[in-house]
Amino acid sequence: MIKNGTRLQSQVCDTQVIVVRASGTLDGLRAGGAPMVPVGDPIDASLSLNEAFSAGTLMGKRYVDAAGAEVLVTKAGAGSLSVGETPLVVKEAKPLPASD
Repeated sequence: MIKNGTRLQSQVCDTQVIVVRASGTLDGLRAGGAPMVPVGDPIDASLSLNEAFSAGTLMGKRYVDAAGAEVLVTKAGAGSLSVGETPLVVKEAKPLPASD
């Protein structure tokens, strides 16, 4: 099971993330349609970027899923993040209260 603080990298693009809030769903975390692996682990060179998951990631943005899992992109890449076939979405910043 993936834990908070785990650093992962894509096998098909430059995307790297750090897990901010883990949940059981993150075991299926993918970038560009291929499973992510811990940073420094060997990469399967036979995998390629899936065109359906090629929207890319933005560095410094947090991505979340419906189960509450959250990852922070530390290196942007061409592949988009998903859990299985379900895309992760960019977490929106909370609006600050107005000061009168």
